[in-house]
Amino acid sequence: MFREVDKPVPNNNEILIRIHATAVSSGDIRLRKADPFAVRFFFGLMKPNKPILGFSLAGEIEAIGKDVKLFKKGDPVFGTTGIKRIGTYAEYKCLPEKSVLAIKPKNLSYKEAAAIPFGGTTALYFLRIGNIRSGQKVLIYGASGAVGTAAVQLAKYFGTEVTGVCSTTNLELVKTLGADKIIDYTVADFTKNGETYDVIFDTVGKSSFSGCIRSLTKKGFLILASAGMSQMFKGLWTSITSNKKVISGIISENAEDILFLKELIEEGMFKPVIDRSYPLEQIAEAHRYVEKGHKKGNVVISN
Repeated sequence: MFREVDKPVPNNNEILIRIHATAVSSGDIRLRKADPFAVRFFFGLMKPNKPILGFSLAGEIEAIGKDVKLFKKGDPVFGTTGIKRIGTYAEYKCLPEKSVLAIKPKNLSYKEAAAIPFGGTTALYFLRIGNIRSGQKVLIYGASGAVGTAAVQLAKYFGTEVTGVCSTTNLELVKTLGADKIIDYTVADFTKNGETYDVIFDTVGKSSFSGCIRSLTKKGFLILASAGMSQMFKGLWTSITSNKKVISGIISENAEDILFLKELIEEGMFKPVIDRSYPLEQIAEAHRYVEKGHKKGNVVISN
């Protein structure tokens, strides 16, 4: 449902961004559906206290507060609002200048730039927490989604041997992103092939927990980007009782992450993957498509 709202006015330390593009992520879907239920304790028990969704954005700075030093009017920027300041499904958004923002890469359009933040910052955070380093064997489950396509590229950048797990229709895409090996989950179960991995990154929450644990090396890391409460408890117990570690939870983002991704993009070492693009007026249709769980990379919304 569309409605007119007051155009925001930046505070002294804020910038006003005219949003040219945003994206629909799995995070947006989970917030809209209050899944898991605990989301309601932060965003409204009976109804949302933040009715405008949207994390990522790419746009142009239209106005700045008097104390802003990092940006100027007219700067093209991209980034993410973070969990507390969602609201990019709109024409304008005010954010503090020290938000998770950077000047848009010169070699990307606004649509392409909007496809970077959610998957890019999520994958970067978890891979770093998972102690990723050159020479490791890394498996990315859900390698064709927003987080997965970013994780494959970043894992390759960090010098690892990457195995991507995806469906038949996405094998070629994951190969073009640099995966060394690809497993089609519709015909093979990676937990039964006898291989072990230093890092297993389940980006979609659909792999077997026990199977993943068996497929880890003795001091391996299992990363669960979409863990439910039962997986979190299993992961905590596993981390306490063995040398294997399970990582899940809410990510922590910072401007340095966006700047890091910007540099990789401009060096040609990281690229956005866009499945579909919708105008803002079709945001409901975009949500329906993303909720099916079969998108390749990102779904972008343009203003």
